[in-house]
Amino acid sequence: MWGRSIARAGRVGRVACPVRPAPLRTIYLVSRSRPRSLPLRTLPALKALTPVRHCSAEVRMMASQERETLPEVAKPINYHVSLFDLQLGGSWGYKGALKIDLKVTSATKEIVLNSKEIDVQNAEVLGKDGSQLAKATGITYDKTSERVALVFSQEIAPADVVLSINFTGTMNNAMCGFYRSKYKPTGEVSADTPKEDDFHYMLSTQFESCDARRAFPCFDEPNLKSTFDFEIEVPKGQTALSNMPVLAEREGSTPGLKFVTFEKTPVMSTYLLAWAVGDFEYVEAMTERKYKGKSIPVRVYTTRGLQNQARFALECAHRTVDYFSEVFEIEYPLPKADLLAVHEFAMGAMENWGLVTYRTTAVLFDEGKSDNRYKNRIAYVVAHELAHQWFGNLVTMDWWNELWLNEGFATWVGWLAVDHFYPEWNVWSQFVAEGVQQAFHLDSLRASHPIEVPVKNALEVDQIFDHISYLKGSSVIRMLSVHLGRETFLRGVADYLKSHAYGNATTNDLWSALSKASGQDVHSFMDPWIRKIGFPVVTVAEEPGQITVKQNRFLSTGDAKPEEDETKWWIPLGIKSGPQLATVDTRALTLKSDTVPGVGEDSFYKINKDLSGFYRTNYPPLHLAKLGQSLDLLSTEDKIGLLGDASALAVSGEGTTPALLTLLEGFKNEQNYLVWSQVSASLANLRSVFSQNEKVAEGLKQFTLRLATPAAERIGWEFQPGEDYLVVQLRKLLISMACNAGHEGFVTEAKRRFDLWATGKDVNAVHTNLRSVIFGINVSEGSREAFETVKAEYLRTDSVDGKEICLSALGRTKDATLVKEYLNFVFSDKVAVQDLHSGAVSLASNSKVRHLLWEYIKENWDAVSTRLSFNNVVFERFVRMGLSKFADHQISEDIAAFFQDKNTVAYDRALVIVADNIRTNASYKERDAALVLEWLQAHGYV
Repeated sequence: MWGRSIARAGRVGRVACPVRPAPLRTIYLVSRSRPRSLPLRTLPALKALTPVRHCSAEVRMMASQERETLPEVAKPINYHVSLFDLQLGGSWGYKGALKIDLKVTSATKEIVLNSKEIDVQNAEVLGKDGSQLAKATGITYDKTSERVALVFSQEIAPADVVLSINFTGTMNNAMCGFYRSKYKPTGEVSADTPKEDDFHYMLSTQFESCDARRAFPCFDEPNLKSTFDFEIEVPKGQTALSNMPVLAEREGSTPGLKFVTFEKTPVMSTYLLAWAVGDFEYVEAMTERKYKGKSIPVRVYTTRGLQNQARFALECAHRTVDYFSEVFEIEYPLPKADLLAVHEFAMGAMENWGLVTYRTTAVLFDEGKSDNRYKNRIAYVVAHELAHQWFGNLVTMDWWNELWLNEGFATWVGWLAVDHFYPEWNVWSQFVAEGVQQAFHLDSLRASHPIEVPVKNALEVDQIFDHISYLKGSSVIRMLSVHLGRETFLRGVADYLKSHAYGNATTNDLWSALSKASGQDVHSFMDPWIRKIGFPVVTVAEEPGQITVKQNRFLSTGDAKPEEDETKWWIPLGIKSGPQLATVDTRALTLKSDTVPGVGEDSFYKINKDLSGFYRTNYPPLHLAKLGQSLDLLSTEDKIGLLGDASALAVSGEGTTPALLTLLEGFKNEQNYLVWSQVSASLANLRSVFSQNEKVAEGLKQFTLRLATPAAERIGWEFQPGEDYLVVQLRKLLISMACNAGHEGFVTEAKRRFDLWATGKDVNAVHTNLRSVIFGINVSEGSREAFETVKAEYLRTDSVDGKEICLSALGRTKDATLVKEYLNFVFSDKVAVQDLHSGAVSLASNSKVRHLLWEYIKENWDAVSTRLSFNNVVFERFVRMGLSKFADHQISEDIAAFFQDKNTVAYDRALVIVADNIRTNASYKERDAALVLEWLQAHGYV
């Protein structure tokens, strides 16, 4: 799944070897609505726990018994799910008939399944011949644990049996389980498409991690794999989709309806089952590669009228299926590959086997109307989800603590595929600028957690769909692949997949396969990266003829305590040295401190070649300045890493902001978009933290203006036919930087183009790739008229990305009255719940008025919380993204006091992250404000 973290922090520590087994007892899960995080004070206590791989088989089994799982009296072999009598409007209810082929492993009078918001009418156990063996005499629900217990009068002996259940459910509007999505069609609609008020509806599913139980009773755990037969009754004019191709259609229960039956799935986990119903059309391509002698159809489905916007995703998808079949040395395992655009979707996409579902902006691109950056996003998200068809679907993590196995790997290999097809995009530099830096940020907080997180209760797993699982996970995989060599690494991955196909596996299984392929003990040097919290900073001290390198845990607050700093990471130093940095020393730092001979205070060197290692580097000030004066000798990744490190070290106090500003000055002539994106990010953080100090804020504004102006004026406003993707993005970024720094000429031109477009004098005056910049600067600098014009465009646009762009631009207003109107609009039914975070992000980045967002939340809490509570993922995202930018201890205290008496279970981890971020920002502001002002004055910026 991609973009669950559009992210959350989760549990801390690693799996321990218990001293004795837990007592055998009936265990019920805690409420999904009340997951609780491990308190931060327990962090130090976890430092000495032993990884599971060092335990005996017996002790590992006992560790797994610590999980709160379903009673092990029966295991599913096959589900036959039949849904019918769908109420397409009104109650949105449906009926279901379920038959589960079970292997009963011990005599029992009770069978417990997962179930949420499902009403079971009756249940019976049948023999394989259809004879009744037992009828349920008691059906009880535990809403807290999301379970239903079926109690039988007769004992069921160990055997292969069939559990038959009749039930009813609801197609909710919460973007999880079996749910409905509303939309406004762009063309003619089939007469039997569901409709209420002004909206039409499509139906689809979202089951990861624990929401298959919302659609039908099931054994909803990843290692309880089975096959699935699925059928559904739908209107004849509607298209039904599922994981497998259609097997047959037959008449429904009443005229106008039909039953659609699908082929049996391979063995898989419940969270990967999927179906959808709607007024769909599709575009199709066949794979070039042959599978069992024939090509596989690859389709992208949309609601009617949007299928042409699916062509770019289709182009990516059919080639990616072939590419991964070669890379993984296993042919794509299903007879078809469908992608579906879903109008309301909480995450970015979901890897359901054979029927991948996507947020519309992650799969649709309108050539000539969509911003080019969405092409990059679509190519990556398509590749990420298709990677899961092998890594996650074919081979699934054994339990949710190893979620990173799915997500970290899919992230890395997704970029690998994009780089293969679009090498001109330089996506590994993009990964370093975006993915690695975001992972660094979250992992530098005390609120972080190890990549592999103990998950006792499956309902807690939402907490670890975050930048640690996705981005730190993929960053350490990149580090490992560079160290082993990409070919060796992929050979080990292919062996891992072949060994565990159609089963479940662990992190240790992957390390074993990679160890065998490489001849190295991957376990020994990767375990700390996976099972320990945080990451190191390597501090360099220079001496004649040598340098000393020392590793310590890096915290954004710069105050790691001894008990938080006991990990010894394996750190590939990747030291480039010599006049042209042409010599590379591949040694690793495995001790807390070590010396490197041959490189000293008179040498020219750069540590962490191409930022392939997941760590910060702290150079002596004079050497940092020397690197800043030799930028032409550094790779794009090196430059991004140098800037990212200097920025983070300034925040923590281990470096200085004057050193950062001096380094930034050297990038005036830079021409690479991805380097400029890091320059922009570093400056944006400075301007955000010091925004309330008027002199410093004005000085940083002038600093940004002088730095960006030459490059912005050089690139100009005009796009050229066939212009390189990175040049297009650079133009947009530099114009934005110049406008936001007050460049009169650029601001005037942005207003001129906006006026021509708004008045209809020239509908092409605002280039599609500059909508975000021009709309944003006009709202920021303009009056109510500009605000209302962009708002009207939001309501009118049929561009897939247009609503996202307009909503973000509206949050740029500095007018307090308009901010309140904007927030009223964001929380109205005009804005989809899935997009509420866009309003929070935009206002949080708007330093002049971000406090008004917090005031609005407090004053309108009932309405705000009611709207956000439709989906906990959205709720958490809004809180975390909306409140993390403040740099004031008093606001932090106010936030804590406000939420003290609230039920914060949907976003409790977000509040910890918010508190950490504000504490970091406020401490940085207080420590460096005078120093920054002094430097700005000395250099003529104030």
